[in-house]
Amino acid sequence: MKKYKAIFLDWDDTIGDFHHAELHALRDIYEKYNLTKLYPTFEGYYNEYHPYNLMLWDKYGQSLITKDELHLERFYHPISKQLFADSDFTDYDAKCMGKDFSALTLEYFSCLPDAEQVVRYLFSKYSLTIVSNGFIEQQYEKIRRSGLADCFNHVVLSEEVGVQKPNADIFFYALGLDNLRSDEVLMIGDGWSSDIQGAKNAGIDQMWIHESEEKEKQATYRVSCLREIMSVL
Repeated sequence: MKKYKAIFLDWDDTIGDFHHAELHALRDIYEKYNLTKLYPTFEGYYNEYHPYNLMLWDKYGQSLITKDELHLERFYHPISKQLFADSDFTDYDAKCMGKDFSALTLEYFSCLPDAEQVVRYLFSKYSLTIVSNGFIEQQYEKIRRSGLADCFNHVVLSEEVGVQKPNADIFFYALGLDNLRSDEVLMIGDGWSSDIQGAKNAGIDQMWIHESEEKEKQATYRVSCLREIMSVL
């Protein structure tokens, strides 16, 4: 095993359980805004929302859309798709849904199973830095609520740096905080494009947390779950 001086960590769905919080928040929105009129089941609504949301995040990562556009479009699209042109559903309504969603995902926030044990294990051996595309008002609060803030030397958020993963510049920025070379760091994350390809773009080794085997996608290391990290590093 190569020796590293530092570890870069993604946050959402690597340490924080965003998927869990997202599902609960969307269920509440589905009920609050009476979306059964448009989607008889929550699953129908989610299946329209989720892939479109992922596409928007991919565009955001490429700096093709703004934060405000992402916030608006992910809630406007599933509703407008089911309505007639003369509907009274407006951008304001979509923004209200987005505001509720942000508050609810914080309310339902939790860390992934084993996250605390793994982070504290890594903290005992390496300098740790969070590198995330998440939004400022969300990520700092999640990290505070996790009880793990003391484990991280730095928190690097794309909104503050001005560039999103997978752009190499956000990784170079994080390297510069501790005068590290690319070959001294390992990036750990669940996202192929943002975390793994992004780290590759910066010449940084990667550990991909991914259950299924996708042989066409190669990373320096691959683990199926957080706990497995402790048996590798």
